[in-house]
Amino acid sequence: MRRRLYIISAALWLLLAPTACEEYLDVNKNVDAPAYVDGYLYLAGIQQAYQGLYYDVRATAPLAQMMGTSATYFNVYAQNFYPTGRDEGGELWRLTYFLQGMNLENLIKQSEAAGEWTLAGIGYAIKAFSWDQLTKMHGDLPMTDAYVPGLLSHDYDYQSEIYPQVRAWAYKAVEYLEKEDLTNYGTKISANDYIYGGDKAKWIKFAYGVIVRNLASLSNKTNFNTAYAQELIDAAAKSFATSADDATLRIAGGGTTAPYSEFNNFWGTFRPNLSYSYFQHEYAVQVFTGTVPKYDQATGNKTPVAGNTYYPYELAAKQIICDTAIITQAGHYDPRVAVKLATADDPTYSGIDNAFAVKKRKYLGGSFTGTSGPIGTAPSFYGRNASSSYAGTTHDGTGRWLYRDNAPYILMTCAELKFCLAEAYWKIGDKTAAFEAFKAGVKEDIAFTAKYITPGTKGSATGGDKITTALFTTLANQYAAGPFVDGLPTGDFSLSHIMMQKWVALYPWGAQEAWVDMRKYHYDISYSGEYPSQASGAWTINILNQKWDTDPTKVYKGLYLAPAQVQNRKSTYNLLNQGSPCFRIRPRYNSEYMWNKPSLEILTPISGLADNYQCSIPWFAYPGDLPTTN
Repeated sequence: MRRRLYIISAALWLLLAPTACEEYLDVNKNVDAPAYVDGYLYLAGIQQAYQGLYYDVRATAPLAQMMGTSATYFNVYAQNFYPTGRDEGGELWRLTYFLQGMNLENLIKQSEAAGEWTLAGIGYAIKAFSWDQLTKMHGDLPMTDAYVPGLLSHDYDYQSEIYPQVRAWAYKAVEYLEKEDLTNYGTKISANDYIYGGDKAKWIKFAYGVIVRNLASLSNKTNFNTAYAQELIDAAAKSFATSADDATLRIAGGGTTAPYSEFNNFWGTFRPNLSYSYFQHEYAVQVFTGTVPKYDQATGNKTPVAGNTYYPYELAAKQIICDTAIITQAGHYDPRVAVKLATADDPTYSGIDNAFAVKKRKYLGGSFTGTSGPIGTAPSFYGRNASSSYAGTTHDGTGRWLYRDNAPYILMTCAELKFCLAEAYWKIGDKTAAFEAFKAGVKEDIAFTAKYITPGTKGSATGGDKITTALFTTLANQYAAGPFVDGLPTGDFSLSHIMMQKWVALYPWGAQEAWVDMRKYHYDISYSGEYPSQASGAWTINILNQKWDTDPTKVYKGLYLAPAQVQNRKSTYNLLNQGSPCFRIRPRYNSEYMWNKPSLEILTPISGLADNYQCSIPWFAYPGDLPTTN
C-alpha cells in the first residue's frame, strides 16, 4: 500500500529547489556548489553523517532501558510519549533524507554511469543500512518517489514494501562489489572511506550484515521460519566472521586541538552531550551485575534482605548474564560491566589491575528521569557523581571506552550478527546450532569490548577505564569458560539467553536495534489474541499487564515498563497514549508535520495525525499482515 504526499517534505524541498532555480543562479555561479561533483568526493561526508545515530540514541536508549535522562529535551520518553512540534528523535530522518539524501543518490548514479562498480556498491550498502535503520525507528516512509525531481507530492510506502527494498539494495551492493572494476581509483576511495578504507571484501560482508539485521527484526512473525529464516542464515554465513570485521566509523578526536568540535566523538568529554544528563538505567545495572530482583506476585514489591548494604533485595533465582554475588568463583563475574558501565568506586584507579578489587566494585543505576535509583545514585558515564569535567585536578580526561573523544562510532558488530543467527536457529528448532552461535556472539562481544579499553593512570583521578586490558582478558576468559557461556547447561539454554546477551552486546551504541527486539517481542506484555491492545487485555489507561519473570515465555527477565505492576514502576504514561507504550517515533516535525499532514492523516492502522500515532505497532512487530484498523 502507498499513500500520496500532497506537499513536498522540507528536506526534499531543500534538495530539489536548486534545480528549479538553476537558470537564475547562473547569473552568479557559485564555485562552491558546482553542477557536478565526482562521486568519490561525496563519500566522506555521507559517512560522517552517521554521528547522527548517536544523537538519536538519546531517544532510543531510554526506551530500551539502557539509559535514563534528566534532560528536558528528551525525557518525554520516560512516558513513551512523543509530541508533535518537537524534533527530538528526528536526527536519523534528517540524516537519511537530507545529509545523505541526494548526495548518496548522486554518488550511486554517477558511479553506475561511469562503471565505477566498487564505489556504486559501497553507495548501495550505505543506502541499505540507513533505510533499514530509518524504517525500524519511524515505520512507514516516503521511499519510492523520495528523490524524483519535479514532484510536488510524494508517496508514503508501508514497511511491507520498504523491507524487501532494503534487502534489494544490499544485494545490489554485493553484485557491484563482486563485479570486475577496471577503474584506477588510486587513493580516491581509501582516503575517503572512513569505515573500511576501500576494502571490498569487508563491504560485501557489511551488505550481508544489513540483510541479517533486516530479517532478524521479523523473527517473531508467524511466517518467519518459512519466509525469512533460511535467507538470514545464508546471509550470516557471508557476513562478519570475527570482531575484526566490525563496521566502525573512525574519527580524528583531538579535544581542544581539533579544528572543529565535530572531530570529537559525540559522547566524548569535549562535547558534553552526555555530561550528567544521561546515565545508566537501573535495569542495565541489574542485567550486567546479575542482580535482577525477585518480585512478590501478590504485591509486585521486592523482598528486603537485611544486612546487604549494596543490594538490599532478594534476587531472582535464575540470572541470565552473570552472578556477581559469587565473586570468589571463576566465571561468575562478567568483566564487561567494568567497561560498559560506570562506577564511582576507585576514583584514583588504584585497583585497575587487581581482580578482587575490580570484582567488588558497586554499580548503581538511575530511574527513567533522575540519577537517584532504588538503591543509590547513578554516576555519570565517566564514573563520577558530577557533570563531566575536561580539566582540573580531578577530571574525566578525554573520556573512556566508547565515551571517549577519539572513540569510533559503532555501526554494526560481529557479535550482534551472531546473536541474530542464534535467534534464527532457535526459531527453526535447531538448538545445537543456536547454542554455538550464542557462544560465538558472547566471545565476539568480549573481543569488541576489549578493543576500545583505554586504562586510566593508576593513582590519578584523571579519566580512563577502571580496568587494564590484561586483567579484562583474564577475567573474560574465565567468564567465557564459565557457567553462563560455555558451561551453560544445554537444558537451561533459552531464548532469553540469546536476546539478553544481544542486549548487552548492543549496550548502549546499538540501542536502536535493542529497541527493535523489545518491540517485536511486545515488551513481554501479557495479552490474548494476535497482538497487544487494550481490547486484548494488554493494558488499561493506567497500567500495563506484563509477564512475570517466572513465565518461561518472557524474553527479557527483569524488564518492566514504567506503568507495570511492580515496585519502582507504578507510574502512568501520558493520557494521550491511552495506556499503550511507544512502538515508533514520529517522523521529524520540521519535515512531515510542517509539510505533509494530509499524507500522515491517512496512514493506518493509526493515523499519523492521531495523538497516539507513536503507539501504532509497525509491520515488523505484527505476527501477520498490518491490520487496517487499530
